[in-house]
Amino acid sequence: MLLASMMMTTLLAAGSALTQTQPTVDEAAADDYVVVLNDNVDNPSQVAGGMEQQQNVDVGFVYSNALEGFSATIPDQNLAAVLAKPQVDYVERDMTAYAEDQELPWGIARVDADESSTKSGDGAGTVLNVNAYIIDSGIDVAHADLNVVNHINFVDDGQNKDCDGHGTHVAGTVAAEDNSIDVVGVAPGVSLTGVKVLGCNGVGALSGVIKGVDWVTANAKKPAIANMSLGSGPNPSRALDDAVRNSADSGVFYSVVAGNKGEDACLHSPARAGAGTNNGIMTTAGTNEANQEMPISNYGSCVDIWHPGPRSSRRSWEAAPLPWAALLWRLLMSEAAQRSTSPRTRLRAPRKSKRHSRTPR
Repeated sequence: MLLASMMMTTLLAAGSALTQTQPTVDEAAADDYVVVLNDNVDNPSQVAGGMEQQQNVDVGFVYSNALEGFSATIPDQNLAAVLAKPQVDYVERDMTAYAEDQELPWGIARVDADESSTKSGDGAGTVLNVNAYIIDSGIDVAHADLNVVNHINFVDDGQNKDCDGHGTHVAGTVAAEDNSIDVVGVAPGVSLTGVKVLGCNGVGALSGVIKGVDWVTANAKKPAIANMSLGSGPNPSRALDDAVRNSADSGVFYSVVAGNKGEDACLHSPARAGAGTNNGIMTTAGTNEANQEMPISNYGSCVDIWHPGPRSSRRSWEAAPLPWAALLWRLLMSEAAQRSTSPRTRLRAPRKSKRHSRTPR
């Protein structure tokens, strides 16, 4: 079968899991934190409310699905008291999340979407019974080429829309309808939900990104896939990684960016969340049209698959998922729905290949 063959020739063997150590609070950051509670806490809102009164913290988001916890502004003099609470698992500084720049897709043919069951590009292609959640800067809900069924905003800007354009670009790569308008997506017509976690400048608080993951975990209509073409910059986040892993455990498939630093992807979040294991998270790095890995693309044992990137390595580009891994999963789910098979099963036995080769096989 075309998709199975293509996946077997591009999906890399899983490596060893990343070992995490207990994080320490970064003293150079501001006084905004993410507080993660123990798994046995039944009511994180109640715990957050108690700390708000007793420790004088200003609670922001409350997490109860992908994580048990909350975000908060905590005065320096009260931080030790929060850390000492028996309900608290760990605390980390809130950080800034950044959108990863995208290229207009040349890779429709590379992933054989035009020859798959979706027939992307023939004027009538469509993917049914799959729901896509774009955790990004939002989506243009009025765009005539996109099937946007829902939109939610976790950025404190009062604008429940995409005022940056990044998320709409991602959504178009994913699911632009197969018609005469603009481009066609790899999985045309998929039901899209915009989960806005980045503002008009393409950045946002990591606590808001976690809230987006938390919301998807609670509200995703299965079969569901989430695309995260964003990252936490140079600072990995245990809280974000844990949230994505827990959300994947709930049945939402995640496509996440490897990164664009030319470094080990295991040093970045959420790239390291999959840690090269088969856990419903696919970390993607980038190739050019010559099927060569981009020099600035992150690499290593946390990368699961390479995806089509820009045509030339001379162009400035950030190794976002472009969301090809997500699209491949959609195509597999579409075929699985027709054949009553599990797409996850079809990805459990990838062909072994050398993990650190710079030319994808």
